[in-house]
Amino acid sequence: PAMAGSRFNAPTAAEAELLLLQKQALAEEEAAKAKRELLTHFLKEKLTREEQSSKWGLHKVRTAWRSAQRKTKDQELRQDIELLSQTFTRVIDCKDGVIEALVRELEEAEEQHDRALRSHLHLTDQLLHLQRCRLGYLEEGFNAQVDVLKADFEAERCGISGGEREWG
Repeated sequence: PAMAGSRFNAPTAAEAELLLLQKQALAEEEAAKAKRELLTHFLKEKLTREEQSSKWGLHKVRTAWRSAQRKTKDQELRQDIELLSQTFTRVIDCKDGVIEALVRELEEAEEQHDRALRSHLHLTDQLLHLQRCRLGYLEEGFNAQVDVLKADFEAERCGISGGEREWG
């Protein structure tokens, strides 16, 4: 029994080796846990950096894309402006041509009006002259008829006056 008590009190070499193996396993497990935690921390930091890098890269890509879109839109708008400018110039030239043609037509119409007015005034003057001549001839004819009537009247009056002398 004394041996039995000492057996429980003193660890045997197998037990010591088992304890040592357990301690080593525990230490290895803790080292593996620390390594996993360190690796997890490293991977989280790497993930955070990658996310930030990805955000920055995405921002750069979006900025470059917007810049490319702006450049393309700028070129399109410049082409549209050039086209509209050329169209506007053509329209203005066309309208200038129409205005010049209308000015020429107006000048020609004014010349025709002036000619027609001069012709009308000339014809009116001729008509007035003709009417005055006609009036003169009519007046002369009238005066001649008046003179004839006066002469006839005087002749009749003389004849009546002379006949009264004869009757009286």
